[in-house]
Amino acid sequence: MQKLTFIAAAMVLAGPAHAGECPDDKLAANNLPGAASAPIGVTDTELASVDLSKENVKLDQRRLRMRHMTIAPGGVVPLHSHEDRPALIMVNSGEIYEYSSKCSAPILHKAGDIAREFLGTRHWWKNVGSAPVELTIADIVNDKKP
Repeated sequence: MQKLTFIAAAMVLAGPAHAGECPDDKLAANNLPGAASAPIGVTDTELASVDLSKENVKLDQRRLRMRHMTIAPGGVVPLHSHEDRPALIMVNSGEIYEYSSKCSAPILHKAGDIAREFLGTRHWWKNVGSAPVELTIADIVNDKKP
């Protein structure tokens, strides 16, 4: 019984584990040397959007959009920034690695995980598996940004 109490206490003190996030001991700046600069094997389809300048939030030049993305085996989503484009990405199927400016180790995202991209995140993704990765993405995009 003492052993079970100790294990339960250790689990509570360790805090929750979050799938698809940078481990606490790997949170660190990463300059992303060797980051991919061009897409490979990516199909990106916009499903729907809402013009946020016409909504009560009055965000000029911004749309809330939803996309579907397929990343083929060996495929790459190149280095990009979320300086002003927060996003939520749900992994529907497959597994994919994210290389983030905020983590010193690759982050594995599996089916069911939701990645949160915000506050200036710079990153790139690579599918090292043998199956396509299917993502659903919701983001706020600035259509006037070059």
